Amino acid sequence: MSIEKKVAQDLLEIKAVSLSPNKPYTWASGIKSPIYCDNRITMSYPSVRREIAKGLAELIKRDYPEAEVIAGTATAGIPHAAWVAELLDLPMVYIRGKAKDHGKGNQIEGRITKNQKMVIIEDLISTGGSVIDAAVAAKNEGADVIGAAAIFTYELPKGIENFKKHQLSFATLTNYSTLIDVALELGTIEANDLSLLKEWKQDPTKWKK
Repeated sequence: MSIEKKVAQDLLEIKAVSLSPNKPYTWASGIKSPIYCDNRITMSYPSVRREIAKGLAELIKRDYPEAEVIAGTATAGIPHAAWVAELLDLPMVYIRGKAKDHGKGNQIEGRITKNQKMVIIEDLISTGGSVIDAAVAAKNEGADVIGAAAIFTYELPKGIENFKKHQLSFATLTNYSTLIDVALELGTIEANDLSLLKEWKQDPTKWKK
C-alpha cells in the first residue's frame, strides 16, 4: 500500500478525518464543507504518529535534501516537527502565529542562523495562509525557507494559487482525492457521494448541499 493510501486510511480509521457529504460541517470562515479534519488526534495514536513522522522525514529527504532546520507551525505542526527533526537529526524551531508582546518579542522559538535552509511542517493545508505567514516570519528573521511539508491537503485551487503566488513549494503525505477514494473502499461513503465530494473541492465557496 502506498504511503498516500496508508495515511489516508489511518486518518479515517482514527476519525481524525470525518466525511459527511449530506450533512456538511460549517468551518469558522462560514464555508460549508463535507469534510472535517483534525490531525491533532494523531498525537494520541503512537503507531499512526510514527508512520506520519517517518513519512514526512522521507518526504523531506527526497524533496528537500538540503534542509538544515525543521520548523513547526504553532500549534498543530509543533509535535510533528519535533518527531521529524529527531528522525533527521536536525535542529527544530517553532513559529508563532504572531510575535510575543513581552520579553524579546520572539515569533520564532528556538535558534536559527542567517540563510539556514528551513522546511516548515504543518498538519494540514487548506488555503495555505498559516504556512505562508510562517514562511514570511521566518524569512524576516533570516531563514531561507525552501519548502513546506504537511500530513494532508484539501487540494483547494485557492491554496495551490497562494503557494504559487508566494513562490513556496509544498508536499504532503496524502490528499483529498486519495482520501475519498480510500473512504469509498472502506465503505465510509457511498458511490453516489463522490460527485458531491469532488464538486466541493473545485470551489468550496460556491458549494451548496
